[in-house]
Amino acid sequence: MKLSLINAGPNIDLDERERRKALGSFPPLGILYLAAVLEKNGIEISVLDQPAKGYTLEETVKWIEKEDPDILGFSTFSVSGRTAALTSARVKEKNPNITIIFGNYYATFNPERILRKYPAVDIIVRGEGENTTLELLDCLKKGDDLKKVQGITFRSKDNNIISTPERPLIKDLDSLPFPDRKLIDVDYHSVIAGANVAPKKFTSMVSSRGCVFRCRFCSCYKFGRNIWRPRSVKNTMEEILFLASEGYEQFIFADDSLTLNPKRVIELCRAMRKEKLEMDWLCEGRVDNCSYEMLWEMAKAGCRILFFGIESANQRILNYYNKRVTPEQAKVAVKTAKKAGIDVIVGSFIVGAPDETRDEIRNTIEFAKKIPIDIVQFNILGVYPGTDIWDEFELKGLLKGDDCWETGVAVSAICPNAVPLSEIKPMIHDGFYDFYRRPSYVLRQVMKTLKSSYRMNAVISNLSRIEDIRENLRSVA
Repeated sequence: MKLSLINAGPNIDLDERERRKALGSFPPLGILYLAAVLEKNGIEISVLDQPAKGYTLEETVKWIEKEDPDILGFSTFSVSGRTAALTSARVKEKNPNITIIFGNYYATFNPERILRKYPAVDIIVRGEGENTTLELLDCLKKGDDLKKVQGITFRSKDNNIISTPERPLIKDLDSLPFPDRKLIDVDYHSVIAGANVAPKKFTSMVSSRGCVFRCRFCSCYKFGRNIWRPRSVKNTMEEILFLASEGYEQFIFADDSLTLNPKRVIELCRAMRKEKLEMDWLCEGRVDNCSYEMLWEMAKAGCRILFFGIESANQRILNYYNKRVTPEQAKVAVKTAKKAGIDVIVGSFIVGAPDETRDEIRNTIEFAKKIPIDIVQFNILGVYPGTDIWDEFELKGLLKGDDCWETGVAVSAICPNAVPLSEIKPMIHDGFYDFYRRPSYVLRQVMKTLKSSYRMNAVISNLSRIEDIRENLRSVA
């Protein structure tokens, strides 16, 4: 049995700005973990990262024909689900006997919709995919009843859609083999707000899975069932040392909640320092969980860029998002990170909540200028299946799920009390431009660059690309 896995590219019906924003800059860890598990169990695997390779739909179909797999699997998100579905239809026309499987977020939160609309898709793997896919492939090989496999949705022979019970999450993440990055021949570079912040040999890794927070605009907590599962520091260090031996110089911790346990982060950072690794890394943190001790250890261990989801300068809006933080905490967190020695702070903001006022949007934009962040992201609130705001809007009748489940929708486009998109876009466009053109900002970056060659690569070299960078921020989040 041969299996080909594809990280699907941006939907072909997105406009050019949205397509550029959707291009992947990180290795698709979900697929690479899955591939490693299946290889370990004797299954022949090939992998294509469609957006990273820049393949069109036609080129992707040709790649599949060349590989000639028995089973074809797609990793899908809202920005890539239609591309995967259309590719599947083309492949099924030429090879009706191939079995096509969808997984990841888009598939997990839309299993029945996908199977109803796209007859070329045979099976949906919901949630965490390693054990489910391994059991599914064994079931297919033996011709057993698919109802025995937990965590899937499929179309029966009499055309009924059947969902099996949820599969328990993997308790011991250390039991998983490291992602097989050699399956993809791509040089990755991390791009934040259009800026290439990782110019050296770069990859991604996770030291934990899941999120215990319940932000209403995010579907991560539902995907991971609101449970956080860490790998051991020892196992995480083994992978980091392996990456160093492979010549990687930079990586990003793609954890949803890396800093949830500060003691664990400190232990990991001290282990990295003990090995005297010459590696730079990036990660995300929460503004309510960033002690000076932890941030200092992170900086000393090679953390160069820290991403904060600040979201809003207005407590009322933060409460609506269920973010469970305050603007004051954001101020303190950024200052503490700077004091601890983190080179680059990224601040991400969301505007366009259902009844957010124009003054509140302006307040958030101005707030971004008042705190010493280095890279800013302004996003317009969009909702997708799997988020609490999506569920709220369906209940209120503000959207019909069957009309926009594949693309999501901007809140400002459907809420009668929201500031219109036509007004929000120029506001964040100008705010982004003003942020980078401030003389105080430019001077601060130049002075810091004199002390850090890393900043030269990560920030200053991108200031000349303001036009390209800000174009990436004009599309819906």
